Amino acid sequence: MELTITIGMLIFFICIGVPVVFSFGAALIYAVISLGYQSGALLPSGYSRLNTVVLLAIPLFILAGGIMERGKIGDALVRFINLFVGKFRGGLGAVGVIACAVFGAISGSAAATLSCIGSIMFPRLEEAGYERGHAVSLIVNAAPLGLLIPPSSIQIIYAWSANQSVLTCFLATVGPGIMLATLLCVVNWFLSRKSEKIAKAIEIQASLRENPVAISKKAIPALLMPVIILGGIYSGMMTPTEAAAVSVIYAVPVGFFIYRSLTWSSFIDALRETGTTTGVLMVMFLVVMILSRIFVMENLPNKVIDIFLSISSNKIMILIMINLFMILIGMLMDDVSGTLLCTPLLLPLMVQIGVSPIQFAAILGVNLGMGNITPPTAPLLYLGGRLGSASINQMTAPTLYMIAFAWMPTLIATTYFPPLSLALPSLFLGTRLW
Repeated sequence: MELTITIGMLIFFICIGVPVVFSFGAALIYAVISLGYQSGALLPSGYSRLNTVVLLAIPLFILAGGIMERGKIGDALVRFINLFVGKFRGGLGAVGVIACAVFGAISGSAAATLSCIGSIMFPRLEEAGYERGHAVSLIVNAAPLGLLIPPSSIQIIYAWSANQSVLTCFLATVGPGIMLATLLCVVNWFLSRKSEKIAKAIEIQASLRENPVAISKKAIPALLMPVIILGGIYSGMMTPTEAAAVSVIYAVPVGFFIYRSLTWSSFIDALRETGTTTGVLMVMFLVVMILSRIFVMENLPNKVIDIFLSISSNKIMILIMINLFMILIGMLMDDVSGTLLCTPLLLPLMVQIGVSPIQFAAILGVNLGMGNITPPTAPLLYLGGRLGSASINQMTAPTLYMIAFAWMPTLIATTYFPPLSLALPSLFLGTRLW
């Protein structure tokens, strides 16, 4: 009964707008008091879980994303990608999707990707004839690619909380990320194919002469960043934490001296924002780890397993219920909080029904990303609406199209076709995982 009230309190506080860290804190305080635990016995377990070098990668990637955003590194990426696909119908929308994937591979954050790429692409898409709601919803739907295209912050958190390899979790999300990016481009093409405004804008843009050599040269420093980070991780030369540190060291001179858009004031702002975000995250990690410890001692994961199995023992039906639960969590919480809550509760059930923990990393990433853009709550959708000055009514129809024909097929394939997420980890480990 106490655990039911604890989880109910957590969801209730989040629904009424209480900050997530305080919601988890209130739930923890109630659980400790009602179940009779001694806080002194629980604190060491939370501290021991936090005492790992893996978590250092998260603030470093946040700082790298902040420097990229303020240093206008994303603008060079957008201009370069635009050379190849920008002059085709729906091409500028595809530029936004691909730019979100590339930027997400560096920042690892959906919100940072939306803020940076959105500020660049919203005015360009509107000038190219896109309806405001279409333009904003497209970038909003593409922003969670930052949760899938590695290195991803939530995959680092998942690997840490599930005791899995960070690299294999990174590799598991590559296939779903590429599939989602491709389908978003296809849906965007269908939505824009009948627009006369877009067709006219393409003719105007085609008449403009840009110097592709100059644009390519200017984009080289920005393009080298994901090459260095991902190449270092996948070659084994750097751990994810070391790669995160290298991304910061590389982004600072590029922003200051090459693109010359990063100032000391904006750099200090990035440091301050990173420090604030990191402080909040670390407190939340501690609270959630202690709460997860209580859940384990109270045998909650097995109780969750029993609840799902009492409804149905069919693997397909259980996976449908789990996906619906995680989408709901994604609608209520940010991606970090959703990962910290879902991993200890659902991973034992996934393992029991024969789903690899590595595949669950990809399923979790797709679900939480989809939840973040699914109405009526849709935290990323509201953020995009504020950034792009678009109303929810303008964004709802295009968003629903993209959920139905891009997100849902990706989720179904990730859930029921294991090779999509396990082929690359299997190739890397030299053993078949499904």
